[in-house]
Amino acid sequence: MEMYEELTEISGTVEDVTFHNDENGFTVLDLSTEDELVTVVGVLPAVASGEKLRLRGNWTSHPTFGRQFRAQLCERSMPSTSAELYKYLASGAVSGIREKTARKIIERFGDDTFEVLEKHPEKLASIKGISIERARKMSNSFNEQFAVRQIMISLERYGMTPAECLKTYRALGPDCDRIVASNPYTLCAERIGIDFDRADAIAAALPEKPEPVFRMKAGVIHTVRHNLHNGHTCLPVEKLKRPCCSLLETDEASVGEIIAQLVEDKRLVLKPINGVSFVFLPEIYEAESSAAERIRIMLRFPPAGKPTLMRDIEEIEKDEGIVFDENQRDAIVTAVEKGILILTGGPGTGKTTTLNGIIRLYEKDGLRVLLAAPTGRAAKRMSEISGKEARTIHRLLEVEWDKNDKPFFSRNMKNPLEADALIVDELSMVDVGLFASLVNALPLGCRLIMVGDSDQLPAVGAGNVLGDLISSGVLPVSELKKIFRQASKSRIVTNAHDIVAGRMPDLASRDNDFFFIKRTTPDATVRTVADLYAERLPGSYGYSPLENIQVLCPSRKGDTGSVRLNRYLQERVNPPAKGKNEVVFGGRIFREGDKVMQIKNNYDIMWSRGAEEGSGVFNGDIGLITEIDSLDAVLTVDFDGRRVEYGLDGLGELEHAFAVTVHKSQGNEFDAVIMPVMAVNPRLCYRNLLYTAVTRAKKLMILVGTEGTVREMTLNNSKTKRYSALGYFLKEEDGHEEE
Repeated sequence: MEMYEELTEISGTVEDVTFHNDENGFTVLDLSTEDELVTVVGVLPAVASGEKLRLRGNWTSHPTFGRQFRAQLCERSMPSTSAELYKYLASGAVSGIREKTARKIIERFGDDTFEVLEKHPEKLASIKGISIERARKMSNSFNEQFAVRQIMISLERYGMTPAECLKTYRALGPDCDRIVASNPYTLCAERIGIDFDRADAIAAALPEKPEPVFRMKAGVIHTVRHNLHNGHTCLPVEKLKRPCCSLLETDEASVGEIIAQLVEDKRLVLKPINGVSFVFLPEIYEAESSAAERIRIMLRFPPAGKPTLMRDIEEIEKDEGIVFDENQRDAIVTAVEKGILILTGGPGTGKTTTLNGIIRLYEKDGLRVLLAAPTGRAAKRMSEISGKEARTIHRLLEVEWDKNDKPFFSRNMKNPLEADALIVDELSMVDVGLFASLVNALPLGCRLIMVGDSDQLPAVGAGNVLGDLISSGVLPVSELKKIFRQASKSRIVTNAHDIVAGRMPDLASRDNDFFFIKRTTPDATVRTVADLYAERLPGSYGYSPLENIQVLCPSRKGDTGSVRLNRYLQERVNPPAKGKNEVVFGGRIFREGDKVMQIKNNYDIMWSRGAEEGSGVFNGDIGLITEIDSLDAVLTVDFDGRRVEYGLDGLGELEHAFAVTVHKSQGNEFDAVIMPVMAVNPRLCYRNLLYTAVTRAKKLMILVGTEGTVREMTLNNSKTKRYSALGYFLKEEDGHEEE
């Protein structure tokens, strides 16, 4: 049975507004169409009974409230007939008017009611019970409401969604329509979020073209902001000019003048670093500089430490049946005595053992220890290896949402965490904005232990936090290098260390946990990956494709990318069958039994585990579609025992996960990993991507493709260059700004 995404348009009159959130404009209303009374949900600010709406969106189903129409675009017109006018006024949209008064006004003025309310409030005073003062208040309220509606109508003609209209109104005020008409590039402001190309299209459609300088400034800001997605927190001015010239079709001198104006307007920050002028967005400059300042304060005023007695360490060794090597002992001593430490090292070097030793000594001293990681799965793994509760950084900082649906943290410098020590794992995945929020939420005297592998891929977001912290040379760093005997028996471990050292991994082994299968074409590679995933590994090792095996791809696109492999693997392990429900959304078929991944943090979505309930599913969480209710359009996913229901409109947050990219796998570990190494995009053919993939495998790693691709990735250590300034700010003298 199939359930298809249905996009459609409906029109009607608002009968009743049953719910409205003034903060974000979210509304639930009853719309009377020609055929039926429809429940409509969506961001519909300043809507009231009696209004005529033309809506575009899709039918969906709420797990509790049933069939609904989710509006994405809205065109509205004010009530015109006496009946519609009555509904509008009786709804309470105008202050001072309810049902009884609305009836009197409509009976007296009929279709002229709006003109009277707008221009002749004194006529309202002719109705018994309405004083001239009350009439003026009614008129003022009506004109205020009418102005907001007219603004929404005006902005919607630019093709903006109701949510975008509301953001624009809140950002620019009641004069926003005139502002947009004269300078549509104001819509590119972060708090509104219209991209540069859409602003360009709006500008092209205007009868009077905006001043060229508006476009120039927006284009430069757009280019800087676009490079955040490439990981850069800043850009050298000379490197910024070239893409700006291409985008704006102008010369470097003109771009230079615009950059200078933006710096003067405080929309960009210009900072000379080591003789080169760099440009930052103000909020990113603040994040990097404040994080560095906080770290410097922690180094200047360390927590009260105490000498670590060797007998304490020896007691741990005796209890755990282990022997710490010299580097591990030094790391534990530094953590206790100095209170700040970066603990790094590759697989098999004993990071977990060292970390547990630090936790044990902290708790022996009665310290309140918090554990955190950037993703849900990384936090879960941290909990498993430490035996202590670990939370995502967002959860730890108590994320909330403002009226524009932007996240902010309740825990901050004014409301710090209640902790004596914080241990953060997988720091390589943390971008500079999140890192700044984290360190600024630490109370004075709190110990900070940061754990990560600097040879793995950097964060998806902007910055190179772990790399910058280490290279700055201002923090204590304990790098664990010794591969312990048990780990040294694993080809996964030894090959990972060979790769990171630029040596070819052993591809000839046939009797361990690391295998290479040669294939010379993309199609042959895909078929072999599918055979391994669907049949050979389940048959030989008893692994479940959905629970134990993960295909990791260097990229989404291409002949061996995750998009193609997901389609292929779905047909192999979960083909269509009679009685197996499925839904088509965004060109993809979601089917009962599919393996899926949540691709964005959703802190509001509810889950249940037996009698336990909670909220939050996070970017990178992998689950299984257990049920699709075609009648109510509800899809149920099981995430490690947490049962989550998605309406049709929520499927944009899910992707198939038979195959995922290496970037998406960060923070996760899998029993068996299969990776195609064939036809890899040259931009992704580098060492730390291969290393990251190999270190995701716990028991079995299989590469399928060509030896040449493996060699090319291993030898290519030219990591994608990231411009960042955290390391510079850490070394900058207090109060000193380079001239």
